[in-house]
Amino acid sequence: MATSFKAVHYQVNNEAPVRRDFYRIWLILQKGVLQLENGGKKVQQPALIFLPPLAACSFVPAGRQRNGYWCIFTKELMDDHTRRLFPTTTQIFYPEDQALKRIRFYFDQLVQAYHSDDMHRFDSACKLIGLLMHETSLLQVQNATDRLKSRFINLLEKQYPVVDPGMPLKLRKPADFAAELGVHVNHLNAVIQQTTGKTTGQMIAERMVSESVALLRYSDWPVGDIAYSLGFEYANHFTAFFKKHMGETPGAMRK
Repeated sequence: MATSFKAVHYQVNNEAPVRRDFYRIWLILQKGVLQLENGGKKVQQPALIFLPPLAACSFVPAGRQRNGYWCIFTKELMDDHTRRLFPTTTQIFYPEDQALKRIRFYFDQLVQAYHSDDMHRFDSACKLIGLLMHETSLLQVQNATDRLKSRFINLLEKQYPVVDPGMPLKLRKPADFAAELGVHVNHLNAVIQQTTGKTTGQMIAERMVSESVALLRYSDWPVGDIAYSLGFEYANHFTAFFKKHMGETPGAMRK
């Protein structure tokens, strides 16, 4: 098959990627339902979709208007590296604002190249498709980061509420969570700092303080039992921890 491509920015009701025998990259900019071979998938934010030849995909927008970009092209338009990177099954990514701006810029350039008579337009399109593939690498890293943050928060919250003073928390330090998540503690710390602006230790401590306040206010457990349930071996260590974060002792708050 000869080198060929087409790129479109659509804002009408009936535009959608065509020619399933081509490679396709599709940017959807409105909400709706994506119909894939294995069923429907709700799209609640801009979605970047990579479709290998023959992959089935259609989109039903939530409203009447469609909005987005698509590009179809033959494998000859990709260099060897990009061809190896292009997914063999349908892949969907959800870019955040900064990534979305770059992706829209690349699509605008692709549309411009398609309408150009420049003899180098195929070279330009090849480079732009390579840049879109590079965005997927960045998005995969972002997705992995978001997944680790989500797993950490879920693991943190699973320990609460504390309902039995005889069953102390098992995970209290960043290293405890890292071991449970199967990652190095430095990696966990870096991800949490990057995604929340707080350290892992701060996240753990804030949740523990919140639970401490709830137990002091809404349970009749002795302070020593509350301390033990939160993993403190000695009540005075819990008192020092609580006063550091709340500015008063557990006993003072309870009164």
